[in-house]
Amino acid sequence: MGHTVIETVEDRVDDRVIYRKIIKTDDPQYPNGYRYALHYGYTDDRGTILRYDNENETIDRHERHTPEGVTEIEFPGMIDLRTRFLNKIEHKP
Repeated sequence: MGHTVIETVEDRVDDRVIYRKIIKTDDPQYPNGYRYALHYGYTDDRGTILRYDNENETIDRHERHTPEGVTEIEFPGMIDLRTRFLNKIEHKP
């Protein structure tokens, strides 16, 4: 199985962290071709503000994590999901 790291970025601003890791893969666990985590949260124990990622136990399940909980989402494609994530965190206080 092969893979290519497309993006790996971690930015910290004050008490918050933005982390993006996108890997192009031919692993059958990720039939859409990507293993990813797009995370925006606090650097302390206050946790996640917003995260999109592959759910590791279920093949082809995609999730959105917020302080209210975890929901399954449709995967619109990696570029669209990355753009959605960046647009959402741009408007967070």
